[in-house]
Amino acid sequence: MIREEKTAEYRKRAAELVSKMTLKEKISQMLSWAPAIERLGIPAYNWWSEGIHGVGRAGTATVFPQAIGMAAAFDPDMMHKVGETVGVEARGKYNMCRSYGDRDIYKGLTVWAPNINIFRDPRWGRGHETYGEDPYLTSRLGVNFVEGMQGDDPDYLQAAACAKHFAVHSGPEDQRHYFNAEVNQQDLWETYLPAFRALVEEAGVEAVMGAYNRTNGEPCCGSKTLLKDILRGKWHFQGHVTSDCWAIKDFHEGHMVTDGPVDSVSLAVNNGCDLNCGNLYVYLEQAVAEGKVKEETIDECVTHLFTTRFKLGMFDEDDKVPYNKLGHDAVDTAASKAFNLEVAEKILVLLKNKDNILPLDKTKLKSIAVVGPNADSRKALVGNYEGTASRYFTVLDGLHEYLGDDVQIRYSEGCHLYADKLNGLAQEGELISEVKGVCAESDVVICCLGLDSGLEGEEGDQGNQFASGDKPNLNLPGHQEEILRVCLDSGKPVIVVVLSGSALAINTAENEAAAVLQAWYPGAMGGLAVARALFGEVNPQGKLPVTFYHSDADLPSFTDYAMKGRTYRYIETEPLYPFGYGLSYTRFTFNDAAVSAGTAGPDGVDVSVTVRNEGSRAGTETVEVYVKAERPGTPNAQLKGLAKVSLQPGEEQRVTVHLPLAALALCDEAGVSQVLPGDYTLWVGGSQPDTRSITLTGQAPARLALHQTEKVVMDE
Repeated sequence: MIREEKTAEYRKRAAELVSKMTLKEKISQMLSWAPAIERLGIPAYNWWSEGIHGVGRAGTATVFPQAIGMAAAFDPDMMHKVGETVGVEARGKYNMCRSYGDRDIYKGLTVWAPNINIFRDPRWGRGHETYGEDPYLTSRLGVNFVEGMQGDDPDYLQAAACAKHFAVHSGPEDQRHYFNAEVNQQDLWETYLPAFRALVEEAGVEAVMGAYNRTNGEPCCGSKTLLKDILRGKWHFQGHVTSDCWAIKDFHEGHMVTDGPVDSVSLAVNNGCDLNCGNLYVYLEQAVAEGKVKEETIDECVTHLFTTRFKLGMFDEDDKVPYNKLGHDAVDTAASKAFNLEVAEKILVLLKNKDNILPLDKTKLKSIAVVGPNADSRKALVGNYEGTASRYFTVLDGLHEYLGDDVQIRYSEGCHLYADKLNGLAQEGELISEVKGVCAESDVVICCLGLDSGLEGEEGDQGNQFASGDKPNLNLPGHQEEILRVCLDSGKPVIVVVLSGSALAINTAENEAAAVLQAWYPGAMGGLAVARALFGEVNPQGKLPVTFYHSDADLPSFTDYAMKGRTYRYIETEPLYPFGYGLSYTRFTFNDAAVSAGTAGPDGVDVSVTVRNEGSRAGTETVEVYVKAERPGTPNAQLKGLAKVSLQPGEEQRVTVHLPLAALALCDEAGVSQVLPGDYTLWVGGSQPDTRSITLTGQAPARLALHQTEKVVMDE
């Protein structure tokens, strides 16, 4: 994080530069495609760049697994390194592009990532851009991603991260331009805001992007409550605020809270939205003339923006900025490819492994069938907001690469991902006979099903088959269930590999398949990672960052933003697969759990446990610590601590996880965070303490107790 005195210096320099601009010039710099002001030596700059899982839309870059997949690794240290890679490649591309005079969109240093919205409902199309449904996990991963991207130089930012979309945003996509997300103060402060607060107060995130929707009646990009009272007032945010793209015009065209563009830009700027992704801020000149916006308010916005540019070293000599040494040779390196494979291996979640059929032994196989619309799909590797990889491995590619000529691979696409048929003149089920044939000729069947970003994504995405981007239900689309049935009826062992960015109701796979592996959108190296996991070169270690439900009938209305009945923290039914769940090829035990004190003091408590690898394979386990306030009306046990431990067979390690006092806190109906007197239960193990997790894993987490005697208000 940049030193405070350096930030103050940049703010002073920015204010001096802004003071030399005309009103028209200042307003021009508040558009995301800010033009040059040659007389002041200010080059053109486009603020819009993407990087949620690698530099996006700017040519070749490392294409990591989609964000929801990386969340499944439950690994903050890994996310720091991913963020660092994104920052390095963004800087390398920026330096190369500007050397050729290219200042186009997606090639700047203000990277609009991460997306830390809470994935409250699996039907939301953009949920795969997030880190899942849990505020604590989202906070830890987001903080580390931002710190990695922005770098550790005390004087300059490597790149500027952006926390989006502020706030209370997670669908419905087709209503986002006029939708009002109504949320009570308890859910607002306990679920929807903690990750944003952590990124602002802990990571020093440089930018915050407003959401399209209204929250409790206020359009987020012009919300006094969100932008002035909370972000700058309560949290003392020092960076800049950007609108989502063309969100300001929604004020009068969709939300109907203003009479026209002049009033819309006035509302946004007066409440602290510094940058307009779009072109509506050209009306600010009229707003100033009509007395609806003070020029001093414009000055403040532009000073925020130029402070960021100074932090990035854009107005200093090249040799003074250490990150200017990064060239295009820092992009898509051999090291980043190797790390990308490592990340893809860490995200895989083993959901079922009947009779330990996995890992497969290639020496005992003559032929395998690879079936399904996602077996050879590049689109199912990358999710959205993606870059371009120099090489891709689909699951089919990965299996060919891994097996070579040792095992024969028989492949059938099986069916279209969602349509009735692949070829217009064919009958439905055109490849059923081929699926039957390859299954009959093989020893084992690997069935690759799921979704891609054409089925779940952002409203208006090109090629999105569900026009809104949201899923209508949790079912496998098209004829995928039928293809799975054919594979199961073959009598051969069936391993289901699911490539998706969200939870699906894969009940048939759970009930009848031999094994189920959730691979998410695993990035450019994903297919090789899947192959290596299926054959035991790596041991799956992922945990679910979202709840898998039996059906969307188990969910409240999609437009209801109350947390009741949603996510593992408030679920009232038994899930198909719980948050925090994931199997391994080995077995870990948790012994001698202890808490450092019977009452948590101001510094909290330490939870310790001995983790032992009782199996015959090396593996990595996530130690999960959950907290439950034992009084009526409180959430289910919530994740409040985690650690990763890698162990050889027979090896054990004592692991200690610190829980701050805030881990015991809950919000009251007014949104005030407090620790109340009473009993608290802590659980430490490899899963949640819920009944379904215990059934699936065959073991319960260790249980510990705390008793608090005093009330502590955390926000004081």
